[in-house]
Amino acid sequence: MSTQVAPEAVATTVHATPAVTEAGHPRRWSIMAVLGAVAFMAQLDFFVVNVALDGIGRSFPGTGVVSVSWVLSAYAIVFAAVLVPAGRIADHWGRKKMLLSGVALFTLTSAVAAAAPSLGVLVAARALQAIGAAMIVPTSLGLLYPSFPKRQHTLVVGLWAGVGAIAASAGPPVGGLLVTLDWRWIFMINVPVGIATLLAGALLLPEVRQPKGAALPDPVSALALLLAVSLLVLATVQGPGWGWTDIRTVTLFAAAALASAATVERTLRAEAPVVEKQLFAGRTFTAAIVALFLFSAGFAIVLLSTALFMQEVWHFSPLRAGVSIAPAPLASIAFAMNAGPLQSRFGRTIPAVTGMLAMALAGAYWLTAVHTAPDYWGGMFPGLILVGLAGGLAWAPLFAAAGTLAPDRATTGSAVLNMSRQIGSAVGVALLVALTPQATIAGFDHAWWVQAGAGLAAAGALIALRPRRTP
Repeated sequence: MSTQVAPEAVATTVHATPAVTEAGHPRRWSIMAVLGAVAFMAQLDFFVVNVALDGIGRSFPGTGVVSVSWVLSAYAIVFAAVLVPAGRIADHWGRKKMLLSGVALFTLTSAVAAAAPSLGVLVAARALQAIGAAMIVPTSLGLLYPSFPKRQHTLVVGLWAGVGAIAASAGPPVGGLLVTLDWRWIFMINVPVGIATLLAGALLLPEVRQPKGAALPDPVSALALLLAVSLLVLATVQGPGWGWTDIRTVTLFAAAALASAATVERTLRAEAPVVEKQLFAGRTFTAAIVALFLFSAGFAIVLLSTALFMQEVWHFSPLRAGVSIAPAPLASIAFAMNAGPLQSRFGRTIPAVTGMLAMALAGAYWLTAVHTAPDYWGGMFPGLILVGLAGGLAWAPLFAAAGTLAPDRATTGSAVLNMSRQIGSAVGVALLVALTPQATIAGFDHAWWVQAGAGLAAAGALIALRPRRTP
């Protein structure tokens, strides 16, 4: 049987293409390279800006820390809010069209951010950049499934999730290196990568969409979810600055709760809700959602606390801090490259739980070994290796939960998982900001306690909610 599949056949339905589902796309590894590159670029930008905030603030005199922090907050809020609606629209409009449109938007707004003449323009560019990223990340996984035979799904999802783990861990080191030139390079570097992947994607990627006539997502549930997530993340990132009992914070949380209730109601009753209740029929996916939220909160504390601690307490330069964090992504790469074989041998639960416990152990180690006097090799370094172990082992099996869904729900499932991750990350950053207002050793100790607790809670949730029969 020929493995050449006409685009029309692929676009009709993933179940109607035996050449794709049984043998895989003839250029599947090239497709994997393109999708991995765009997913890495989109996820890296969430973390890479952390170490550049001081430089950005100096470029725009008269702006305070609160104003500059919106460079991070705008991206976090919009990315988390748009993920699921973008994933559902991609299934109807076409995953390839959605991904390439997202890459184009991301690339263009990266160039705008790099050339931003004012902080307002930079924040607006970051918000639009986040929309592009939300169009890319879940759609990239949704395009992987029909390109590979089912027997390789565990392997490719492990590699895809490993790319996300490496992007998260590599953010501070890459940011630290680029900011020594100019913080604008953090955004400019996306332009050639985006153009190259846009051209490669147009040539290589197949089109995948739901059959014509499939019900469009319910607009009420899409709006309710958009409001719920954006209001929740906004309240979370502003809470440390406004105060958790401030009327603005309380109002935002209350509005987010109402919007969440409306989302749940539409999920249960609407004909085609943006988040389908069938996604949660299996315990594996539900367990991954909860564990991913908790693990992401702890991991966000890891990434930001280590960079801040070495700069604010040990007085490392951004470059030195970035290079010092590099062992974490290097360790992540080593374990992420073996995510598929590890899952095949041990299942999803054992590697993920091991990674979560490693993150908790890193926090516990730093509590006892890191002090005001700089001691990188004896204090920070061992914990960073544990963090690399955590990222390399935990992310892949958590995101692989999307593989337990029907192929036509892979994009939406990936979007929901990424949304859980982004909300968790926002919560982790907010907790770190609240616990370290003066950047003292005591504040970071409290943050590392929370990090350790998040790792233990994530492991406990994954064990408690795992399927009764472990695959």
